[in-house]
Amino acid sequence: MLIYRPSFAPVFNTASRVALPAVSLLVWAAVAFSAVTWGLRWSAMGASPSTAMVLAQGLPEVDVAAAARSLGAAPVAAAAAPSLASRFQLQGVLAGDASQGAALIVVDGKPAKPYRVGTVVADGLVLQSAQARRISLGAAVDGPTTLALELPAKK
Repeated sequence: MLIYRPSFAPVFNTASRVALPAVSLLVWAAVAFSAVTWGLRWSAMGASPSTAMVLAQGLPEVDVAAAARSLGAAPVAAAAAPSLASRFQLQGVLAGDASQGAALIVVDGKPAKPYRVGTVVADGLVLQSAQARRISLGAAVDGPTTLALELPAKK
């Protein structure tokens, strides 16, 4: 003879044991986010006019130079313009006769570029000549030399 015994214990599986707390956590996080958002909105709308006036007035202007002097800072001299020779760096020379040749020159820290004799290197400076380890720059090819650059000594 079989005896039927009904089981009144609820049936739970692993998925429901994890899902219920996760959903509960998400709901409470949404409630907390909503409460903080509304609280910030209400506090911003409830600002008193006196607070708004104080914010509108702003801070007084400060003389930075006077503040620096009072803290013992030395006066800063105006930055000197770079010298003409410091703008150029000679990287290589391909020497030819007086009207031929080329040089590899860095201008103002930019990547090196090749220049032929007679081409403009920078504002108002033309490559006048290219000898074995030396070049001449000037206002015109046949004019006076403004700047002469030499390759650094070999190490």
